[in-house]
Amino acid sequence: MANRLRTKYDESVFAALKEKFNYSNAMEVPKLEKITINMGLGEAKDNSKILESAVKELSLISGQRPVVTKARKSIANFKVRQGMPVGAKVTLRGDRMYAFADKFFNLSLPRVRDFKGVSKNSFDGRGNYSMGIREQLIFPEIVYDDVETIKGMNIVFTTTAKTDEEAQALLELLGMPFEK
Repeated sequence: MANRLRTKYDESVFAALKEKFNYSNAMEVPKLEKITINMGLGEAKDNSKILESAVKELSLISGQRPVVTKARKSIANFKVRQGMPVGAKVTLRGDRMYAFADKFFNLSLPRVRDFKGVSKNSFDGRGNYSMGIREQLIFPEIVYDDVETIKGMNIVFTTTAKTDEEAQALLELLGMPFEK
């Protein structure tokens, strides 16, 4: 069964982008390549339960088991040793990526308090969009009573677009609510 957002891309977004930017080749049309969700957990060095709960929540949100990231260097000021677990991340591609993006745009973002849209200034110059979320409670899979600590996360939308303008047009047509 095809994903709703994937179908939308194939049926309308692809043609609209090809027309708007006058691409001669179908391979030039930008598409979503991957979505990376990263949770940095500095306090996990003291309490391993925080890391376990973050991995559980991230797997609920993404539908895929996250990778535990470890410190690359020892930093004495932060009491971090090389190889200590300091976060969790998951990279979504294919159908899981489109399912997450659909859920994120239509269910999760509207649940953010005082939400007016996401910033247009978070593009990196190469067609990728990064954003931060302050709390994991906006996702419908997270049960409020089971949450011990509120954790934020970074979400990166990696596209094949060459410029920020193309990437913004792609994400806007897919349904990302940018601020006016």
